[in-house]
Amino acid sequence: MTHVHDSHTPDVTHTHGKRVTTPAEARHPLDPLTGEEIAAARRILADAGHVTEHTRVPRMLPVDPPKDVLAAWREGDALDRRIRVTLLDRDTGVSSEAIVSVSRGEIDALTVLDTGSAPYGQPQYLFEEYDAAAQLVKASPEWQAAMHRRGLEEHMELAFCSPLAPGFFDREDEVGKRIIRSHTYLRFSESDSPWAHPIEGLVAHVDLTARRVFKLDDEGDIPVPQQHGNYTLDVQGPARSSLKPIEITQPEGPSFSVDGSLVQWENWKFRVGFNQQEGLVLNQVTWRDGDEDRSVATRASVPEMVVPYGDTSVSRHWISYFDAGEYLLGKNANSLALGCDCLGVIHYFDAFVPDDHGNPVVIPQAVCMHEEDYGILWKHTDLAGNAETRRSRRLVVSYFTTIGNYDYGFFWYFYLDGSIQMEAKATGIVVAGAGIPGSEDPHGPEIAPGIFTPVHQHIFCARLDVAIDGEDNTLHEIEAAGIPTGPENPYGNAFTWTNTQLTSELEAQRIANGLASRVWEVRSAHRTNYVGKPTAYWLIPEGKMLLAAQPESTVHGRAAFATKHLWGTQYDAEELYPAGFAPNSRQPGDGLPAWTAADRSLDGEDIVLWHSFGPTHIPRTEDWPIMPVDYSGFWFKPHGFLDQNPAMNLPADARASASCASGDSTGNCCTAGGCGCCAGDACRCGSANCGCGTPRG
Repeated sequence: MTHVHDSHTPDVTHTHGKRVTTPAEARHPLDPLTGEEIAAARRILADAGHVTEHTRVPRMLPVDPPKDVLAAWREGDALDRRIRVTLLDRDTGVSSEAIVSVSRGEIDALTVLDTGSAPYGQPQYLFEEYDAAAQLVKASPEWQAAMHRRGLEEHMELAFCSPLAPGFFDREDEVGKRIIRSHTYLRFSESDSPWAHPIEGLVAHVDLTARRVFKLDDEGDIPVPQQHGNYTLDVQGPARSSLKPIEITQPEGPSFSVDGSLVQWENWKFRVGFNQQEGLVLNQVTWRDGDEDRSVATRASVPEMVVPYGDTSVSRHWISYFDAGEYLLGKNANSLALGCDCLGVIHYFDAFVPDDHGNPVVIPQAVCMHEEDYGILWKHTDLAGNAETRRSRRLVVSYFTTIGNYDYGFFWYFYLDGSIQMEAKATGIVVAGAGIPGSEDPHGPEIAPGIFTPVHQHIFCARLDVAIDGEDNTLHEIEAAGIPTGPENPYGNAFTWTNTQLTSELEAQRIANGLASRVWEVRSAHRTNYVGKPTAYWLIPEGKMLLAAQPESTVHGRAAFATKHLWGTQYDAEELYPAGFAPNSRQPGDGLPAWTAADRSLDGEDIVLWHSFGPTHIPRTEDWPIMPVDYSGFWFKPHGFLDQNPAMNLPADARASASCASGDSTGNCCTAGGCGCCAGDACRCGSANCGCGTPRG
């Protein structure tokens, strides 16, 4: 689980096919934290006596300015950059939270957190705690005795102890404690992937503050699977040679421009943010319509995800990871590589996060941005056989993060027609348990000899602070609906749609319904389009399975966001994370259930949408030793936001000459301008045969 980043901090780097920018200082209130700001926050706290040799920094997050302050800010105005800092005393377990202005050099607030009783969650895990937990487990006489009892003593030194968030079960020896649990995996060499060799039924429970294993589960004597799970080419090769290279070139450079955190691409404009918990954040998303930048969203991110397991075994019944709130998605972000993670002409953004001591660490090339061809955007062939075709293109902004055995990619796509798509990509290595080969397990299929992988879910939650032509919006549920045969449907063929306004937070807790093509529409409360209807965007869900755990389970209450596809809330600056600010070891009820109990109005208000989505994973043999990417996500599409298709003025394919763009009225193709009948690669009116029936010349 350890993760090490290079401390190199480049300013601007040019290499083949890419550009990297790392601003030395913040220029806009929504810029990501810089290394200097992280260092300054720590220095201010240390000078005030709040940082000692025992102090650790589980989390630092930028504090966005109030919306009215942000709206009034102009380039050249002074910045007041504030950071929310969580402090943890490793010796006592006492934690506190400070709001630090690094612009003014002041501590605006400092609160000691009551983490010693049931309602309060623990701060996020430190990298150093993973190593500490492994050392504590291996030093435990009980663990050593369990390894000896199983005849595994010769593998103890190379064994891998995997640190895992404990969930919440209201146990007397755990409430208010900083707890982590640990599985044990064997490794038969230093380079051996451990995930293929689980020791079933062996779980160590570690108190990180007291620095001791306070309980050990040791059940059963399932043999440890011996078959390797290694995945590199030296084991899985030789590499196939049948695939020919794909080269993506943009000889005139990309179509986007970057100025600090500000990105402009075609009609789109937005700011790229990044923080330790959410990872990639998109701010101030607008669409250029004529001479106006029209607002679409104030802020968009994926601030939480839960991974609950459907297994009853002692090894896994407690698993329900909150990969953002417990482990920090941004802190675990990858440094992306050209040609592997991103392909084409790339712009990278570096990211700064604090280490366990609050010192700045750079993640080089944490965010990747590039353009992709996306097939046909629109096409029509008229009655004379003349075809007009325009190709689609999308701007891709993405990052990848690795949380233990799993890897997650978060991809935001911007399209030329005004649509936004969010796609989460899950890959990596599935959690493996051990079983008797050939046996049946109702909670996990056998995917390799002796490897039984439990059913589980990856439920992401996106937060969309929508602003359709401003902050005053309304929320509606739109469905297609059949009409009973009768006076309103005399021929039985008619159908229509329904529009139900969701006027309050309790009304806006909704479940998708693909059979009715259910979508959720966000409308401007004041602006209309040229046919007199409110300007709007549709949130189009995939509508996959929600949280499978029963209402009586603690994970059901802790991950309540995953019980609905949609939640709508009235904006509150403190409501950023759907499971609350500290879900680690916290009892049920925090986050969206607590906030929406007030049932605030959503009628003409500043509205935030929370959308839950993601796969329910019943593993298969093809998922081993590394699973292919599993895709999930949603679309946010204009619906009456624009007066017509905004892509009507796109040029025809630049590789085709104007004279060869379409056939003439007789069906002869590419005869104008001396092309002949499809002679030459520039003539693009057909493929193997070019309309005139003659093969390409």
